Amino acid sequence: MSLKITVGDSAEAPYEQVRVQIADQARSGALPVGYKLPTVRGLADELGLAANTVAKAYRALESDGVIETRGRNGTFVAAAGEAADREAAAAAAAYAQRAHRLGLDRATARAAVEDALRAAYGSS
Repeated sequence: MSLKITVGDSAEAPYEQVRVQIADQARSGALPVGYKLPTVRGLADELGLAANTVAKAYRALESDGVIETRGRNGTFVAAAGEAADREAAAAAAAYAQRAHRLGLDRATARAAVEDALRAAYGSS
């Protein structure tokens, strides 16, 4: 198992291409929990990108709970399911509170969520 990333000519920004590929590999198990990722500079050199580009992808992945940085020890694939579940629950609670403050009934609040999910995931 190893990290496999390609950055090409795409409408997506290079940092987003890196972020998506690492996230997909972590979620699929191709990169198992605890897998040590290359340093920002090492991956940037390997891909021919600026270090800031890779750093931006790593920050987004860490924010999403996909990876975790352990100081000088490096950056590792995190137990993403647990972090994602916690973050989703927090986002749902914040949305529910906001919808309630706006005076939305449950059906309207649910419909807004369904619309957002359709937009994010497609109509399937």
